[in-house]
Amino acid sequence: MNPAKSLSVKLLESACQMQATDIHFYPFIQETKVFYRIHGKRIYYQSISPQQYELLLTYYKFTSGMDIGETRKPQNGMLPYQINSQNYSLRLSTLPVNQNESLAVRILPQDETSSLSELFLFPYQLKQLKQWIRERAGLILLTGPTGVGKTTTLYALLKSVIKESRYQTITLEDPIEKNLQDILQVQINEKAGISYHTGLKAALRHDPDIIMVGEIRDAYTAEFAFDASLTGHLVLSTMHANDTVGTLYRLLEMGLNKTDLGQTLIGVASLRLLPVHINKQINRRYAIMEMLNRDQILLTLAGREHEAKKTIYSFHHLRKKAYAYGFIKEEDF
Repeated sequence: MNPAKSLSVKLLESACQMQATDIHFYPFIQETKVFYRIHGKRIYYQSISPQQYELLLTYYKFTSGMDIGETRKPQNGMLPYQINSQNYSLRLSTLPVNQNESLAVRILPQDETSSLSELFLFPYQLKQLKQWIRERAGLILLTGPTGVGKTTTLYALLKSVIKESRYQTITLEDPIEKNLQDILQVQINEKAGISYHTGLKAALRHDPDIIMVGEIRDAYTAEFAFDASLTGHLVLSTMHANDTVGTLYRLLEMGLNKTDLGQTLIGVASLRLLPVHINKQINRRYAIMEMLNRDQILLTLAGREHEAKKTIYSFHHLRKKAYAYGFIKEEDF
């Protein structure tokens, strides 16, 4: 085994054993620092020499299909990986920094998709979400920063829907993070001419009942997703927004009108992850959701945001409740 592959195996095995979701490489002149993200926190793991990092970077770029000679532009790649019969997909991303390239590796387990009941700390929030996905047309949005489980939740939603009813389901993703059975998954590829909006147009010709749009990134994608939901499709998607009310304002800034938002949006859920402690150790992270239902959406769009917020369980309220039940420590609250 060559030195770069050997180092890669060592780092990936330790990262998976420690339940890390990401590996970050920070290149400096005298050393490259390696960090793991574990339960949402970035933790220093070790340092490697610049020579080791250069070999490792070249190895990753080659095996994931990146251009080895390109160092001035950011690049992305995917790489399948197996550890102890467990299958993973590695999402790699390079970024030019200080005459070098940093590298980030996202570790995506492939063998199991978490069920809805395994994701959420409070069962009543799961019940609300299940009520939303019973709608036959409209738009459900999951929002929040990177790494809070938006895509994981979407996969679990789709898995739940497919299990209960045989709907024609198509996803548009960039990238496809996990292969799902009985679902048509489309990989967005801008270079090949498959953007979100061209993919949406093609998907509509396949008579879908449910469409998942990996992320609403711009006004065009937002408009098309809303149009699809207005024509009798259930559309699931994600956005980057700080909270539920902020999501509505972002959509208005994208040019959507209040009437369409009021008619189309089934619900908006903003996610955060809490590290739950069992036997004084972090067992795993569970999701809490600030949820905005249709009535609250209509109140907000009518300029009565203060009335809507009185009926919303905020993240502060949910963390306080989790702390009172002993799920989280005081510093996490």
